[in-house]
Parts: sequence; C-alpha cells; structure tokens
Amino acid sequence: MLPPELPELPALTRAEGELIDRYLEVVDLVGRINPARAQHTYGGLRAAQALVAKATALRDALTLMHQRGETEVHAATLARALRILDGERRAERVTVPPQSAS
Repeated sequence: MLPPELPELPALTRAEGELIDRYLEVVDLVGRINPARAQHTYGGLRAAQALVAKATALRDALTLMHQRGETEVHAATLARALRILDGERRAERVTVPPQSAS
C-alpha cells in the first residue's frame, strides 16, 4: 500500500525554502529543550548545544533574503508550506502542555 500523497509545496524562492527549513530545525530543537515536555536533561542539553548553530543558520537565511531584496515575508504562503511540512505539530512541542486532570 502506498502512503497518501502529500500536498504540493507552494512555490518558494530558494531563500524562502531555506528560511522554512532552518526555522523548523530551530522549532524542533526548542521543542526538545522544553522542560514541560522533557524527560531527561541529556536530550535537552544536546538540543541546546545544537541550537546555537541552527539559530545562526536561521539568521543567515534571513540575512540572505534581505540581501537579495526579499524584504517582505509572504506569511500566508510560508504558513501553507509550514503546515504541509507538519509545522503545527512540531511547534506544539514548544508550548506548555495542557494540565492533566489528576
């Protein structure tokens, strides 16, 4: 059985694609660091160490966009790309989970 076909990504510039990729990497790492969701310190420590390099790459992607004259962010298009790339689920890990009824 073949997996369901994913929706097609919207047309993005190379710099916008880089921005989306780097942003999601940062979100994934911050989600791993989130003390409200973590189970062990070691995983959070490793994620925090990697965050420096990924945040630098995110900054570089934004810098490149700006230098190329891409001064406006097309939020609706980029949000559509984030949704297709499972950005909503990935970003949920950054938030505090709902309080469980005990």
